[in-house]
This record gives sequence, C-alpha cells and structure tokens, in this order.
Amino acid sequence: MANRYTGGCLCGAVRYEIDAEPMIAAHCQCRDCQRMTGAGHASFMAFPQAAIRLSGQLKSYEIKADSGHLASRNSCIRCGSFVTGGSTAMPDATAIAASTLDDASAFAPQMVIFASRGQPWDQLDPALPRFPAMPPLPVDA
Repeated sequence: MANRYTGGCLCGAVRYEIDAEPMIAAHCQCRDCQRMTGAGHASFMAFPQAAIRLSGQLKSYEIKADSGHLASRNSCIRCGSFVTGGSTAMPDATAIAASTLDDASAFAPQMVIFASRGQPWDQLDPALPRFPAMPPLPVDA
C-alpha cells in the first residue's frame, strides 16, 4: 500500500488526504513560481488526481505556461495559501505544494526544473538533476 499523505492550508479550511506515491517531486524555479511563493522556487509533488480527497474551497488562477499549456494555481479562499496546481499537459495529475504537507519532511525532491531561471541567492541541493526548462512529460513523448 502507498503512503498516506495529508495536509492543508494555513487556516485549516482546506484539507487533503492522498493514498498514492508521487509521480514527480520537484523544485520549480520558473518566474511564475517565484512570484507565487515570494521565494526563489516552489516545491511540489504531483499525484494521480483520482488518489486525492480534498475538502474546502479553492479559488483558481490560470496562466499560459511557456509550453503553451494552461497551468492552474489553486489557493484557499480564506487564507490565500497555495495548495494545489495543475496543467493541461498532465490533466490526470494534481500538484500539491510541499509546504502544505502535515509532515513536510515527507517531501523528497527528485529534480530542479526551470533551473535556467533560478536566482543566484536560491541555493538548492547541487546533487539534484537540473533541467533548464520543463523536462519532457509522458504526454509530450
């Protein structure tokens, strides 16, 4: 059986449970993620959408990504915490912000994406594989 991941937003109005292993776990250094987090990167884990049970209300913001796909950022309507995200590139997957995990130590990054846009002051584990942009996704192959 897969691990159970649980978490939620800052105020607790949004909660989730996930009974699956992440499909990907990454740090993203694109400018959109920098602006969204107010930091040098966003850290996330993507899971099969069907494995996520979510309660509470989120508001969604969509942007056109460099790939041409639409990316969504979903935040708690009460406290504004970024909780989930998605992309038309992977319609059956949902990204969970690693910072929202109840046990944030469960996040084990596998790579850095959009490393070409990283800020010099945002130093991430040099042992992680780095991709200048988004690596090819299974749907892009």
